[in-house]
Order: sequence, then structure tokens, then C-alpha cells
Amino acid sequence: MPYAPADPMDLFDLRSELAEEERLVQESVGRFVDEEILPIIRSHFEQHTFPRDIVPGLASLGLLGSSLSGYGCAGLGAIAYGLICQELERGDSAVRSFVSVQSSLCMYPIFTYGSEAQRSRWLPAMARGEAIGCFGLTEPHGGSDPANMKTRARRRNGDWLLNGAKMWITNAPIADIAVVWAQTDDGVRGFLVERGTPGFETPEIENKFSLRASATGSIFLSDVVLPEENMLPGSTVGLKAPLSCLTQARYGITWGVNGAAQACLRELLDYTATRKLFGRPLAANQAVQIRLAEMSRRITTSQLLSLRLGRLKEAGTMTPAQVSMAKWHNCRAAIEVARDARDLLGGAGISAEYGPIRHAMNLESVISYEGTETIHQLSVGRELTGINAF
Repeated sequence: MPYAPADPMDLFDLRSELAEEERLVQESVGRFVDEEILPIIRSHFEQHTFPRDIVPGLASLGLLGSSLSGYGCAGLGAIAYGLICQELERGDSAVRSFVSVQSSLCMYPIFTYGSEAQRSRWLPAMARGEAIGCFGLTEPHGGSDPANMKTRARRRNGDWLLNGAKMWITNAPIADIAVVWAQTDDGVRGFLVERGTPGFETPEIENKFSLRASATGSIFLSDVVLPEENMLPGSTVGLKAPLSCLTQARYGITWGVNGAAQACLRELLDYTATRKLFGRPLAANQAVQIRLAEMSRRITTSQLLSLRLGRLKEAGTMTPAQVSMAKWHNCRAAIEVARDARDLLGGAGISAEYGPIRHAMNLESVISYEGTETIHQLSVGRELTGINAF
């Protein structure tokens, strides 16, 4: 048989493992990224603005709440959702973060822990992109110890009175609804706080050097009064509910960062093939080829982890420790690919004309949010030893 070069972004032909529906999802999202996101994302990154005009397009493709069934949601499987995250983050981490928060951190808890009235009111509008959500868990004093939550919800005259603050909240400045977690006398519960509620403010965080195309803000709750029906009735007392939401979102991250790494390698392969030094292209140098091979190794290993994790998720056997290992490994691999790609671009690597510096800066956030690398390492360590070292 004649030699057929492998797809450099899929050296182990993982595409052949996908169902037809999954391939179609990847192709359609990939086209959207190429046509609607890549032409505009550099400008939004530079100007520190979220490309809100893409939201209707994301909704029309069924990408908002795509893993949920009913209420106008697509009901796709875990692998399809992962591929959505991968393609979107190939465009920019901010876009994948928007979809991840909308889907896994807002729509998922409303679907899983909300009342039928809450689901009927919010999920169809969120699937259409007409309502945007955010997830309020992390607080100013730190995000790795949610059990030490300072935000309080107290009963008063049949209502709930909320006071507190949340920090580093994706979508907060543009959100119509916030899923806020607060400490009650009985333990942590989830609440839905609507835009316009007195005492509810969501100022944007300025001067970020990462996720600049994301709308990131704080949540301030000052004597916010909520009726009983705004509590998520299925959010059992404690951290199980919010942590389950994070598990859903972290799963998507394990796929998403692969897309960022692929974008960096793809651009670098083109650059090293055409950039000539000492009479030959950079790609003809052994040192360059070794570094390209290292990038491919990291990406391929991450792809295999994500695919296996997706199969476990679809089988209903995925564990938080498995998600922690994949999030830890894949984020570390992606940021190393982005940094090395930036370096191989030489002086051009610090220019926004090329993607790796943007992806590297974004991944500095992704490797930290929804569980820092250290937290995920300790989660795996706890699984191995049975001892909680937190």
C-alpha cells in the first residue's frame, strides 16, 4: 500500500473510534470555529471583550446544554460534548469556558437539582442563548477550600437573606441568572439569583492577562432577599451538589485543552515548514523535530485519556479521581505545548499575530481554575492511599 501520512493532530487515528454522530458534531463545530471565531478572537483578546455576537450561533448548533435531554437541549453523549469543548478551545479558552459554564455549571445543576418550575423557566431560554448563567462558588479568600465558605443564607419571614461575595466568576458580568452556593444553618445549599434582584451586583474584573476574551467578574450579595422557590430543592445539604457540577465541567476541560494544544502545534508545523534559517526550513533540524515530536506525544496521550474518560462517563463509571488525573495531565501537557511553541516561534512568538502566546496565557488560568494542579494531584493521591492529605 502507498504511504499515507497520518493526520498530525490525530496520530493514533482516534477519529476512527468515533461514531458517525460524534464525527458530524466535531466537523460542524470545527467549521463554526474556523468561520466565526478564529477571524475575530484576536481582536477580542486584545480589547479584553467577550464576543457576545457568537452566542446565537453556539445556540443554533445545540452547543448550550448539549448533554442534557429535553427542554430544548440536544441530548448528546459525553464524547460529543468533549469534542465540542476541544473544537471551541482550539479557537480560544474563553469561548470553551463560556459554553462550559453555561452548560455544566449552570444548566446542569438546574436540570439535576432544580424544581420542574425552575427547569421549565430557565433551561429552554439558556439552550437558545437568550439567558446566560454563571456559577458562584469560589470566594475572595480562596477557591480550594469551599467548605470554608463565608457566603451565608439565612431564613427570614419565609424568604432567604443572602450576604457574601464570590470571585473569579466566568460570565458574571453578563449573566441573567447566577447559581450561587451559600452556607445555611443546615449546610451548603444552591440558590438562583436573577439579574435585577436588589443587592445583587456583578462587577467585571479588569486588567486580566489571561482569558481576556472572557467576561469574568465578582458577585456581591448585600441583603439579597430570595423567595423559597429560588432555592434548588434537590441540592442536598453539603458540597456534594456543587462538586458534582465541577466534575461535569472538569470533564469538558480535559478535552478542551487538547484543542488549544492542537492549535499551537498546527501553527508551528506550518511555521517551521516555511521559515528558513541557514539555507533550510526549521523543520529540517533534528532539534526542532524532536520538540515537535514531544508536542505530539503530549497531545496524543491527552487525547487517549480524554477518550477513555468519555467512555467511562458514558458507562456511568467515571470517578472524580479519574477526572482529576485527566484534568491535571492534560492541562499540564497543553500549557507545555503552548509554551514550547511560543519559544520555537522566536521573536514572533510574543506577537498576537500567532496563537501560541494567547493560548499559553489562557492556559495559565485553565490549569488553575476548577481545581488547581496541586488539588488534583492530592485527589489522585487520596485515591491511591485512602488518606486525605488536604
